[in-house]
Amino acid sequence: MNRNQHSDEFREQALSKVRHRGTRSVRDIAEELNMSAGTLRKWWARSNVSVAVAAPLAELPSELPAESWSAAQRLLALHQTHGLSGSALHAWCREKGLFEHQLITWRDAFCAVTSPESRESKLAVRELQTRNDGLQRELRRKEKALAEAAALLVLQKKFRAMWADEE
Repeated sequence: MNRNQHSDEFREQALSKVRHRGTRSVRDIAEELNMSAGTLRKWWARSNVSVAVAAPLAELPSELPAESWSAAQRLLALHQTHGLSGSALHAWCREKGLFEHQLITWRDAFCAVTSPESRESKLAVRELQTRNDGLQRELRRKEKALAEAAALLVLQKKFRAMWADEE
């Protein structure tokens, strides 16, 4: 089987055509590029992971207040302001409708997620979940035992009622 080796530029152009294809199918674009539709779909599937992650980050919202920004948009704002300081940072904040203290708060919150304290909290949550599972199992066992005891009491009452009728 003869395999065609495509350059990275060709792959990027092909993926760009797929992303901006409108109502056309992937097969139509593959035929236009004189290549296999399966290959083009495979390239697209591999690239979709990075595109899906980057899509919400494409642009910061101008109409939404900063408090309602998603985590991805906040991360993008932190990325854009990473090298800025002084008047450049203040100008960027004015342009986006933010305050410097919001960026600092977001940065601290982002860094706190990867701190060792969060690992400890994850371990604590895992221990609590294990304890909860054990308590749920014990509760189910006790509910079954209670139902069995109630059934035995009802049977005992019926049995006594039957013997009373015979005498």
